[in-house]
Amino acid sequence: MILPVDPARYAAFLATMSVLAATPGPANLFSIANGMRRGRGAVLEGVVGMSSATLVWFAGAALGLGALVIAFPQAFRLLAIAGGLYVAWLGISSLLAGWRNAPEAEAPDTHLSRSAFRDGFAVQLANPKALVFFAGVLPPFIDPQRPVPLQLVMFAIATIGMDFITMTAYGLGGAALAARMTEPAFRRLFRYAVGGLLIMAAVLILSRH
Repeated sequence: MILPVDPARYAAFLATMSVLAATPGPANLFSIANGMRRGRGAVLEGVVGMSSATLVWFAGAALGLGALVIAFPQAFRLLAIAGGLYVAWLGISSLLAGWRNAPEAEAPDTHLSRSAFRDGFAVQLANPKALVFFAGVLPPFIDPQRPVPLQLVMFAIATIGMDFITMTAYGLGGAALAARMTEPAFRRLFRYAVGGLLIMAAVLILSRH
């Protein structure tokens, strides 16, 4: 019986992916900011949004993403720039909220925007780490002698699983700080920290395009 993925290649991929997933980048920084600003309840929603965007990237890989990036580099560059600017806008909004330092409302006003899922999806779709991963990291692990779709499914399970664990951990760490939001001094610093994290994520996105 021929396995869909060569065991040695898959083990090497798992080792590589574990490092990439744990390395701070736009997605993990967003998870921290999302958890800090929205609380634990929105962490999972944001992670699901980012995981959904990862599925889009895998679908693109299945359709020949590498060839598309080479053929239409400007389209992917514009997509990443738009996503980076959106994340920067979220960060600036949080900095302005810190400057005003108004008390927290009980629910809706604590959001970075209306949807943690949408924000997470936008961050991961424009994440330069994702582009580098699918254009440069993933291809060497694919064995052309085996069914490519099945290999992509196996790689997708590993990638999303590891990302899900690390991004959730980052998000819950940020959410743990939210309990002190009733303190005005902490609240101001908190909002500045969220804004700074989001702007750092935006810089990571924009600096590579």
